[in-house]
Amino acid sequence: MARAGGRRKRSASGREKRSQLDETGEEGGPDEAVAFIAETVGELMKLAERHRLEVLGHLLGMAKLEAEERLRLRSKRKLS
Repeated sequence: MARAGGRRKRSASGREKRSQLDETGEEGGPDEAVAFIAETVGELMKLAERHRLEVLGHLLGMAKLEAEERLRLRSKRKLS
């Protein structure tokens, strides 16, 4: 939407949209989010490595490990 002075009105941020989705139940819970993050970061890590972006690949690898560890701990708690 246009505002006076030719500026556009800002839409809801991603965080606001996510909270709205969480409240309506249209999005999965934390387990699904962590699984999605692990998968997506893994793909980004491969892309970074393919283009020899070593530091970025390393950081993405760390994020992937963190997501996988959270998944492992959550599933371990559920079994208890």
